[in-house]
Amino acid sequence: MIRVAIVGTGGIAGICHLPALRAQAHRAQVVAAADVDEARVRAFCAEHSIPGAYTSLEAMLDAERPDLVHLCTPPHLHAAQAVTCLKAGAWVWTEKPVCLSLAEYDLITAAEGPGYASVVSQHRFGSGARHLRALAPELGRPLVALCVTTWYRDHAYFDVPWRGRWETEGGGPTMGHGIHQMDLMLSVLGDWAEIRAMTGTLDRRIETEDVSMAAVRFDSGAMASVVNSVLSRREESYLRFDYTEATVELRHLYGYRNADWTSTSARWDPPADLPSSHEAQLAELLDAYERGERPPMSGPEGRQALELITGLYASAFTGRPVLRADLTPDHPFYHRLDGNAWS
Repeated sequence: MIRVAIVGTGGIAGICHLPALRAQAHRAQVVAAADVDEARVRAFCAEHSIPGAYTSLEAMLDAERPDLVHLCTPPHLHAAQAVTCLKAGAWVWTEKPVCLSLAEYDLITAAEGPGYASVVSQHRFGSGARHLRALAPELGRPLVALCVTTWYRDHAYFDVPWRGRWETEGGGPTMGHGIHQMDLMLSVLGDWAEIRAMTGTLDRRIETEDVSMAAVRFDSGAMASVVNSVLSRREESYLRFDYTEATVELRHLYGYRNADWTSTSARWDPPADLPSSHEAQLAELLDAYERGERPPMSGPEGRQALELITGLYASAFTGRPVLRADLTPDHPFYHRLDGNAWS
């Protein structure tokens, strides 16, 4: 059995991670959970029959020696916690956003070996997305894409102290919400070359943006329009891919099934319905663990969405187009997504 620990026992741990782990109960066992709030972690462990409850990550790692750690903590804690887990010999699966900067991401990957760190990016793993990636060569050249995350989060949502702050969340809806659709777009279209963007804080009382918009050119020459918002009363997640021979569209909100996809192609016929979910990605992560191979959404693959987000913020703050090749360690936005309070 693969020994699993959960760090951070707030909403996402119980809503998404435990159901995914239950579906893999034949090969994965949750042996411990850790949280700085002792009452919360003890209640979480009692509710879910988890034997070990800890208030210290280091104490949990030392006592339990887990094979895999799920990090469900606020974003500003991810990098240090991931490095601690990797150095203790555990693999890591980190909630999005994986960390606050490319600099932090590169610190995480530098700590790998023999364990790996992977980021939650569940929309890559549904049957619709898999089918599109497999079918894409038959659809012709990719030309135009739309990537829209128009969600709604009220003022009270940002009362949580770490939300809406550069130091703790790393960004606004670009970082915390639209990352899902942008990552799925990248999995289909590949690496980007150039981005031009704007951000705005139009209504919420936060440091970060509540809206962003961008135009993106990909290495293939395809172009995409990207919108991220937490001000939109009618919520939707929308992706459109126009190829020379067909159009493929996806409309959903927080997760999709085959029925949420449409296409003008007569060849559009996805396989057995596998919803996008933590469960779908976790199955592949555990497969990789059993083979001792790098898992999906680690290394360069896990870095893709963070690179695009970094480029978006850099372009919006500086008012200039940004090339992916620009984002080297000497670039100010490599270290902080606000460019260290760029002015």
